[in-house]
Amino acid sequence: MTLVLRTTDHHVESTPVLPAAPAGSDPLLQLQYETQPPSGPGATRCLSHPPELSLRGIPVRCSTCRARRDWLLINHGRNVWVRCRCSNQWLEPEISRVDFDAMIAIPDGTTYPSVEQGLIALGFDGALAGTYLE
Repeated sequence: MTLVLRTTDHHVESTPVLPAAPAGSDPLLQLQYETQPPSGPGATRCLSHPPELSLRGIPVRCSTCRARRDWLLINHGRNVWVRCRCSNQWLEPEISRVDFDAMIAIPDGTTYPSVEQGLIALGFDGALAGTYLE
């Protein structure tokens, strides 16, 4: 799964890249392969962060809707993006992959076929702009 993040300034259409299936025609191996969580350099992980987020003691606010909590943190490679419910997102250099890994309480989660479908399912596609969910 590849991630093409969009910002409020520039929109890029994503083209999903599917991993290669294992060789062979054994249906049990195929099922085992399909049920494994995505991993590797192309994996994208998301983490819901309902409370307020402070970086270096400064509270984070959305530049579009001025929200102050209920974030989605998106990790791809070394980068971490912060996404608001209004669908505004930005690269946050203050949050490293190590910080992201430290925030994950449960290593397993729901796997979505694409990033866009995950954003819709989690409510970060802009449909819930201005609402706080807890």
